[in-house]
Amino acid sequence: MAATRLIALHINKGKTIAQTLADRTDYSKNEEKTEGGKYISSYECDARTADEQFLLSKRQYEHMTGRRQKHDVIAYQIRQSFKPGEVTPEEANRIGYELGMRFTKGRHAFIVATHTDRAHIHNHIIFNSTSLDCTRKFRDFHLSGLALQRVSDRLCLEYGLSVIVPRPCRERKKRTEYPKRTSNRDDLRAAIDAAMQRNPKDFEELISFLVEAGCEYKPGKRPSVRCKGQDRFARFSSLGDGYTVDDLKDAIAGKRRERPTGKSQQVHDKKFSLLIDIQAKLNEGKGAGYQRWATLFNLKQMAQVMCFLQENEIDSFDELAARADAAVTQFNGLGDSIKAAEQRMQEIAALKKHIINYSKTREVYVAYRKAGYSKKFLEGHREAITLHKAAKEAFEQLGLKKLPRVKELNAEYAQLLEQKRAAYPAYRKARTEMQEYLVAQKVAAVLLEKEKEQAAMEERRKEEQRTDPHR
Repeated sequence: MAATRLIALHINKGKTIAQTLADRTDYSKNEEKTEGGKYISSYECDARTADEQFLLSKRQYEHMTGRRQKHDVIAYQIRQSFKPGEVTPEEANRIGYELGMRFTKGRHAFIVATHTDRAHIHNHIIFNSTSLDCTRKFRDFHLSGLALQRVSDRLCLEYGLSVIVPRPCRERKKRTEYPKRTSNRDDLRAAIDAAMQRNPKDFEELISFLVEAGCEYKPGKRPSVRCKGQDRFARFSSLGDGYTVDDLKDAIAGKRRERPTGKSQQVHDKKFSLLIDIQAKLNEGKGAGYQRWATLFNLKQMAQVMCFLQENEIDSFDELAARADAAVTQFNGLGDSIKAAEQRMQEIAALKKHIINYSKTREVYVAYRKAGYSKKFLEGHREAITLHKAAKEAFEQLGLKKLPRVKELNAEYAQLLEQKRAAYPAYRKARTEMQEYLVAQKVAAVLLEKEKEQAAMEERRKEEQRTDPHR
């Protein structure tokens, strides 16, 4: 189980972008928190010089696009915290790396620093706001935190970890309890309800009960009422359904109308979900009403799981476990193929960028070489020379003796993109099946455990009857 949060990193007051980036990355890479830098990984950058590489990409962005940064967001940080004792630092760092890859889709460089100085192991994932091709920036979008949490939950399921089960708003415990506020109309409705409890014979008697309680009544074309201490009258028609004059007269006459019961229940596409730990909820302070609801909820989930097993012709727990393993394997296989295509697309994008930079800066570098690698010339053309050197180093690392044509790279990129898009429907289907099988496996495990407990209790009862026939 992992809790995540997306944080925009702003320029610190009184500091430059370089200083701010250095401060943020240095804190994440703190050796005391990462066990001497043991649990630090990175993507498309060197963790030791990530701040400088981030800064260089921002300068390239301005050079290539001609646009300057209008806001003070320079990078983004993902904080991912795990449940104590659930993961090792190695697993946490690996999960953090995959989270960064999936959330940024491999378009932004990032570092992952796993901190072990707290009871809960947590990741600091810092990714550059500027993309790898230096043509665009990451924009925080609506409900990005929710999207990030869903990606993290999916990773937890893949690694066999527990997930945070979302709860309805009415079941969430607020950090601060505020006294319940009531309006004048709430007080009026409460007074009318109390008067109706006295079973008035007609509407006039109802009004007399309200007057006895300290209310004031104003007759007329639009009858209104106010409680003691209120300044303004409120019409019966403004109190809502069930409190109009006609509704009250019908209620007194025994013709009660159905009142709305609140918001309609939300329909979920999910077939079933994990069972609720009722005892744990009771220990948290839940009452008998919640216990009855949770018991009914668990029974429904168990029934749906049994229907799922029958529909899929699963006769044993071992067969269910095998199906779940096969679903996980299929999902991981599709995910690996998509990630391989994405990785190659990243390589193509980076190679295209270097080829373009190499072509644009070739004349400058030739002039620099003819100038005898003059320091004065270097100072005047540092950015172009730096881009040229970076491109040459990239070609040497790839072992390229002949540069491919950009047109060929574009064709390969388009083919990979089409393959990736074609694979996504099967990937989503496999993900749904995997989640269903994993949840069904957990629920079935609970049912199996309950059956074992009942069998053990029955065996103890029979044993007691054999040893003591008078019982």
